[in-house]
Amino acid sequence: MAEAVLDIKQWGNNLGVRLPAAVAREAHLHADQRVRVSVESGHVVITPLTDDTVLTLEQRLARFDPVRHGGEAMASQIVGAERW
Repeated sequence: MAEAVLDIKQWGNNLGVRLPAAVAREAHLHADQRVRVSVESGHVVITPLTDDTVLTLEQRLARFDPVRHGGEAMASQIVGAERW
C-alpha cells in the first residue's frame, strides 16, 4: 500500500495537494484525468471518472436546475442604448 504524509498548500483561492507518483500509480490515476472529489464521513474521497461517466450535453441539460444554478436572466425590454 502506497502512503504519504503531505502538506496542503494554497493554490489561488483553493487548496491543493500533490499526489506522489507511487500513490497515483497504485490508484491508477494519471495527469489530466477527471476525478470526482467528495467528503464521506469526514474523509476526502477521490474517485476516478471513466469515459462512460462523462455526460453528454443532453444529459447535462436534463440535470440543470435553474433554482439551484441561478438560471439566466435576460432583459425583455430595452434598458440602455442597445437596439434590437
